[in-house]
Amino acid sequence: MSLHIEAKQGEIAEVVLLPGDPLRAKWIAETYLESPKCYNKVRGMYGFTGMYKGKKVSVQGTGMGIPSALIYTNELINEYGVKKLIRVGSAGAYQSDLELRDVVIAMSASTNSNAFSKEFQGVHYAATASYELFYKAVNYAKKQELKFRAGPILSSDTFYENSKDAYKQWAKYGVLCVEMETAAIYTLAAQYKVEALSILTISDSLVTGEEISTQDREASLKDMMAIAFGTIE
Repeated sequence: MSLHIEAKQGEIAEVVLLPGDPLRAKWIAETYLESPKCYNKVRGMYGFTGMYKGKKVSVQGTGMGIPSALIYTNELINEYGVKKLIRVGSAGAYQSDLELRDVVIAMSASTNSNAFSKEFQGVHYAATASYELFYKAVNYAKKQELKFRAGPILSSDTFYENSKDAYKQWAKYGVLCVEMETAAIYTLAAQYKVEALSILTISDSLVTGEEISTQDREASLKDMMAIAFGTIE
């Protein structure tokens, strides 16, 4: 029995969108899904299931950070039989040519987390997206002429770095942006042989210091959500 999700069997779709913010899960469900039904309110971590163009789709908040994402991803896969997990979230740009509201499709996710160090005996596992979902997302974005970048990202355990220049070493090696959950989702998906992809909207820049206001964030998610739903159609 799941400790953090109170859904009954069959209430969660095989395809789940994963925003970190539970209120964003509510917004996505109410904005994009037909007849969304709330299946989870435990700890305020909302989950909804509805229909999108005739397809059953769920949206589940994961909270912030790898430990929280591991809990919800694990339970969705092992307790509810989820087969496709698509993270939809925000990220901070590490590259000067990434602008606010740009979309990043994460090919791989480096991490500074030690969450998996024991399992891999101190060796670093390369967490990567599922090829099929990545291919579909990239091709959908190209066909719809949506602006995007595809490449490596960082899933960090640290939101407030002591050094303002800490991002530069990652940027030097081509890392596009930073967020806090993708590496966990990709690693669990690989372990349990399911598909996973992370699609992110740039909400701030570590390079320029610019950021999207709280009021404008939901309006800036349009392209990311179009790609996410286009990937699962």
